[in-house]
Amino acid sequence: QVQLTESGGGLVQAGDSLRLSCVASGRPFSMYATGWFRQAPGKERDFVAGISRNGASTYYADSVKGRFTISRDNAKNIVYLRMNNLEPEDTAVYFCAADPMYYFNRQQTYDYWGQGTQVTVSS
Repeated sequence: QVQLTESGGGLVQAGDSLRLSCVASGRPFSMYATGWFRQAPGKERDFVAGISRNGASTYYADSVKGRFTISRDNAKNIVYLRMNNLEPEDTAVYFCAADPMYYFNRQQTYDYWGQGTQVTVSS
Protein backbone atom coordinates (compact mmCIF):
# COMPACT_ATOMS: atom_id res chain seq x y z
CA GLN A 1 0.00 0.00 0.00
CA VAL A 2 1.19 3.52 -0.77
CA GLN A 3 0.31 6.79 0.94
CA LEU A 4 0.21 10.02 -1.06
CA THR A 5 0.72 13.57 0.19
CA GLU A 6 0.28 16.63 -1.99
CA SER A 7 1.83 20.03 -1.39
CA GLY A 8 2.70 23.23 -3.21
CA GLY A 9 -0.71 24.82 -3.54
CA GLY A 10 -1.42 28.42 -2.70
CA LEU A 11 -2.94 31.73 -3.73
CA VAL A 12 -1.52 33.22 -6.93
CA GLN A 13 -2.52 35.72 -9.58
CA ALA A 14 -3.56 34.94 -13.13
CA GLY A 15 -0.51 34.31 -15.28
CA ASP A 16 1.60 33.02 -12.39
CA SER A 17 3.10 29.56 -12.04
CA LEU A 18 3.04 26.90 -9.34
CA ARG A 19 4.62 23.50 -8.92
CA LEU A 20 2.66 20.88 -7.03
CA SER A 21 4.35 17.86 -5.48
CA CYS A 22 2.95 14.44 -4.68
CA VAL A 23 5.15 12.47 -2.31
CA ALA A 24 4.70 8.73 -1.89
CA SER A 25 5.48 6.69 1.18
CA GLY A 26 5.06 3.04 2.04
CA ARG A 27 6.21 1.65 -1.29
CA PRO A 28 8.51 2.84 -4.08
CA PHE A 29 6.68 5.29 -6.30
CA SER A 30 8.23 3.60 -9.31
CA MET A 31 5.69 0.80 -8.79
CA TYR A 32 2.78 3.15 -9.59
CA ALA A 33 1.50 5.14 -12.49
CA THR A 34 0.17 8.46 -11.26
CA GLY A 35 -2.50 10.94 -12.13
CA TRP A 36 -3.41 14.46 -11.06
CA PHE A 37 -7.06 15.45 -10.69
CA ARG A 38 -8.79 18.61 -9.54
CA GLN A 39 -12.11 19.55 -8.04
CA ALA A 40 -13.48 23.06 -8.23
CA PRO A 41 -16.15 24.24 -5.77
CA GLY A 42 -19.51 22.76 -6.64
CA LYS A 43 -18.11 20.67 -9.49
CA GLU A 44 -17.06 17.09 -10.05
CA ARG A 45 -13.49 15.98 -9.80
CA ASP A 46 -11.78 16.09 -13.21
CA PHE A 47 -8.66 14.54 -14.67
CA VAL A 48 -5.72 16.87 -15.26
CA ALA A 49 -2.67 14.79 -16.21
CA GLY A 50 -1.17 11.31 -15.89
CA ILE A 51 2.27 9.76 -16.09
CA SER A 52 3.49 6.21 -16.50
CA ARG A 53 5.59 4.45 -13.91
CA ASN A 54 8.92 5.26 -15.53
CA GLY A 55 7.86 8.72 -16.69
CA ALA A 56 8.23 7.91 -20.37
CA SER A 57 4.56 8.49 -21.21
CA THR A 58 2.27 11.32 -20.22
CA TYR A 59 -1.34 12.25 -20.89
CA TYR A 60 -3.14 15.58 -20.44
CA ALA A 61 -6.62 16.98 -20.36
CA ASP A 62 -7.23 19.33 -23.27
CA SER A 63 -7.85 22.21 -20.86
CA VAL A 64 -4.26 22.15 -19.58
CA LYS A 65 -2.23 21.06 -22.61
CA GLY A 66 0.63 23.42 -23.25
CA ARG A 67 0.36 25.00 -19.78
CA PHE A 68 0.81 22.09 -17.35
CA THR A 69 3.63 19.53 -17.25
CA ILE A 70 3.64 16.33 -15.24
CA SER A 71 6.95 14.73 -14.35
CA ARG A 72 8.42 12.40 -11.77
CA ASP A 73 11.58 11.67 -9.83
CA ASN A 74 11.33 8.09 -8.69
CA ALA A 75 14.58 8.32 -6.74
CA LYS A 76 12.83 10.90 -4.53
CA ASN A 77 9.39 9.25 -4.67
CA ILE A 78 7.85 12.45 -6.04
CA VAL A 79 5.55 13.29 -8.92
CA TYR A 80 5.31 16.95 -9.91
CA LEU A 81 2.72 19.05 -11.67
CA ARG A 82 4.18 22.23 -13.07
CA MET A 83 1.43 24.73 -13.82
CA ASN A 84 2.21 27.78 -15.94
CA ASN A 85 0.06 30.69 -17.05
CA LEU A 86 -2.55 29.91 -14.43
CA GLU A 87 -6.12 31.07 -14.98
CA PRO A 88 -8.93 31.69 -12.48
CA GLU A 89 -10.61 28.61 -13.96
CA ASP A 90 -7.72 26.51 -12.59
CA THR A 91 -8.88 27.25 -9.04
CA ALA A 92 -9.54 23.89 -7.38
CA VAL A 93 -8.33 21.34 -4.90
CA TYR A 94 -5.70 19.24 -6.66
CA PHE A 95 -5.33 15.55 -5.88
CA CYS A 96 -2.79 12.98 -6.90
CA ALA A 97 -3.74 9.35 -7.37
CA ALA A 98 -1.80 6.15 -8.00
CA ASP A 99 -2.44 2.85 -9.72
CA PRO A 100 -0.05 0.01 -10.58
CA MET A 101 -0.56 0.55 -14.32
CA TYR A 102 -3.25 3.11 -15.21
CA TYR A 103 -2.57 6.83 -15.72
CA PHE A 104 -5.50 8.04 -17.79
CA ASN A 105 -8.69 9.86 -16.93
CA ARG A 106 -10.98 7.21 -15.44
CA GLN A 107 -10.65 8.09 -11.78
CA GLN A 108 -12.44 5.05 -10.43
CA THR A 109 -9.53 2.95 -11.68
CA TYR A 110 -7.05 4.53 -9.30
CA ASP A 111 -6.42 2.67 -6.06
CA TYR A 112 -4.81 5.34 -3.90
CA TRP A 113 -5.52 9.03 -3.35
CA GLY A 114 -3.99 11.91 -1.47
CA GLN A 115 -5.88 14.49 0.57
CA GLY A 116 -5.41 17.32 -1.88
CA THR A 117 -3.86 20.77 -1.98
CA GLN A 118 -5.75 24.00 -2.66
CA VAL A 119 -4.84 26.17 -5.63
CA THR A 120 -6.53 29.56 -5.89
CA VAL A 121 -5.94 31.83 -8.87
CA SER A 122 -7.14 35.41 -8.61
CA SER A 123 -7.91 37.55 -11.65
